[in-house]
Amino acid sequence: MIRFSKYIWLYILLSSLVLVPGVYSLIRWGLRPSIDFTGGTFMEVRLEKPVAKDGIQSLGQKNAVDLIEINQTGKSDYSFRMKTTSESAVDAFEKDLKKEGGEKIDVLRKDAVGPVIGKELLGKAFIASLLVMCAILLYVAYAFKNITFGVSAVVALLHDMLIMFASFSLLGHFVGVEVDTLFVTAFLTTMSFSVHDTIVIFDRIREYRKKDTRTLLSNTSDVALTETMGRSLVNSFTIMFMLLSLALMGGTTVRWFAVALLIGTITGTYSSPFVATPILLLLDKWKRKK
Repeated sequence: MIRFSKYIWLYILLSSLVLVPGVYSLIRWGLRPSIDFTGGTFMEVRLEKPVAKDGIQSLGQKNAVDLIEINQTGKSDYSFRMKTTSESAVDAFEKDLKKEGGEKIDVLRKDAVGPVIGKELLGKAFIASLLVMCAILLYVAYAFKNITFGVSAVVALLHDMLIMFASFSLLGHFVGVEVDTLFVTAFLTTMSFSVHDTIVIFDRIREYRKKDTRTLLSNTSDVALTETMGRSLVNSFTIMFMLLSLALMGGTTVRWFAVALLIGTITGTYSSPFVATPILLLLDKWKRKK
């Protein structure tokens, strides 16, 4: 049996090393929303020859297209983010870009989202997250007949969500990664994965507590973690290898979606034994003292 409960201070330190800079980033810089939430048009094009960014900006001003961001993603590949603009203005900008770029333009991607739809998506994602957390708290508390188990699972879940948001805040500030609807999908998926391992460990603890109520909960949890750790790691590494290959070779469209899932898988695997279980022990200790 491995004495996991002896190193609670180490788990707090490891989580703090990630959470402190991440929370600072969230407070100072926040997340970088894509047009899915802010509204506007995103376009990726391939030209015959490169065009200077200043020249592209001038073409945007000429056609009343407000370009928020211009990125050169390849030798003659560009991506543009622009505020909500009429379709005729975007078409005129496209024609002028074609003239500047060698009479040929390939539109690789073109997405347009209205500001009302963007706000609606953000609101629904927030409501869905709250409903999921409430449902998990009630279900775990009911299944284990103890609210302490439910609170521990939800705190670990919040830990994972905060790390995911913090990671994308840092990536958004330093790398320019944007948060879109795929991130929301990864976020909700991670919520379910985070609780999955936690319930497996808590169920093993409950089984031992039914047989022996005299043994300290810390000893019982150490036995449960020792028995379930191998299964959790094998399961998680299988998912991580797949997501890592998808992030490296899956293309730009799904790269950051795979990265978000990868971060969620790692934090979910870590938080079940090293966040949820220590919190359960601390709450149990507090209740016994009280």
